[in-house]
Order: sequence, then structure tokens, then C-alpha cells
Amino acid sequence: MKILIVVDMQKDFIYGALGSKEAQAILPAVKAKIAKYHKENNPVIFTRDTHNAAYLNTQEGKLLPVEHCIKGSEGWHISAELDTAGSIIIDKPSFGSLELAEYIKNTYPQIEEIELVGLCTDICVLSNAVILKAALPEVKVSVDGLACAGVTPQSHQNALYAMKMCQINIKQGDL
Repeated sequence: MKILIVVDMQKDFIYGALGSKEAQAILPAVKAKIAKYHKENNPVIFTRDTHNAAYLNTQEGKLLPVEHCIKGSEGWHISAELDTAGSIIIDKPSFGSLELAEYIKNTYPQIEEIELVGLCTDICVLSNAVILKAALPEVKVSVDGLACAGVTPQSHQNALYAMKMCQINIKQGDL
């Protein structure tokens, strides 16, 4: 069994406060990857960056003083272009999610591979890939570089290289 993790494909990261043309450009690849996993009856799990109204007073908010993904706001929602039907959505207050790793570990004992796509390669994708690799060291963890985007193209490439060094398989598309 394979699991697809769709990391933070939220309106604020695509079109909103922290949106970018790179994030918009990966939407078709992410959409196709979700459809492939659904067709193969493999689970799809979405993560959702989730902050509260006091975000600017948090450590992250002080270092990145741009309000985004405030729970309940329009920008907090996953892009309507992506099919979330039948999927689990895990809200995460930080870059990486220990809850995600524990959920997979406890729910899917026969897991063979976890693949990650989404935003941002150099922050949340990297954080979650490393947490999953640590929590499930014998499970193949992969990241599709063509279905991810970083804060900048250079930081995207740097993150892919760092993950490769941590024995995370880096794909460049496989549809």
C-alpha cells in the first residue's frame, strides 16, 4: 500500500498572502497525483497549515510576520481545484506534524511507501518527510519534485538535495 500526503495546498499558499507562480504551476501535477492515488484505491491525506488570530504573537509569526492560514479564513481552505473527497485532513500548527506520523503509523501497519507533494518544499514538505522517515525508518518515503514548490526555485532545489541526503527518494514526476 502507498499513501499520498498532500502538504498545505491551501489558498493562502497558492493565490493568497504567501502565494506564488511556482505554487500555481504545480496544481495540475498535484491534481493528477491525487487522481492516480484515488484510482488505485490508495489513501490520500491532506495537511492544512492552521494558525489562530494571535499568529503574529507566535514564534513563527514574529519570524514570518505575514498572517496566513488563519483557521476558518478563506485562505486556510484547501484549493477547491483539488479533490479532497474521502481523504483525511490533518490540521497542523507547525511546519511538521507529529500527529501525521502517528496517524500513519497506527492506521496503516502494512504501508510500503509514503509519497509527499505540495507546499513548501523547503519548509513543510521537508519537515514532514524527515519526521515520517524518522517515525517509519523502514518505509520508503518519496517526494515528487515536480509536484512541489518552494519559497524560491533555489530553496526548492536545496530542499530536494537535503531530503535525498536523508535517504528520501526524490522523484521528478511519475504519472
